[in-house]
Amino acid sequence: MATTRAMLERRRSSRVLIRIPIQVFSNDFNGEPLDTPAEAIAVSRTGALLRTPFQPALGSRIEVLNGISQETQEFRVIRVSPCKFDGCFELGVEILYPTRNFWGIQFPDERLTA
Repeated sequence: MATTRAMLERRRSSRVLIRIPIQVFSNDFNGEPLDTPAEAIAVSRTGALLRTPFQPALGSRIEVLNGISQETQEFRVIRVSPCKFDGCFELGVEILYPTRNFWGIQFPDERLTA
């Protein structure tokens, strides 16, 4: 298991704990379209930790609609946790085509420029 220091050194940008309503678009195991409400619980410029009521395959691509900005981006699933007591899975995802600020927040390591 990686140490906390090693994980921080690998992280490409700061992470912010936040709750953002999202909609996740994917395909289920039968290839049928899936459109489900979910929640981002931690975000960074390059990814997020999502809580979803379904378990996508590791490496699969999902589309996420930010419920606040109504902007959509494509992500790759890089980690899937076991189902929690509330029936939700936690997904670690990375953004495939980063934009300046998909989540609509200022990150702690951003400097204010004049």
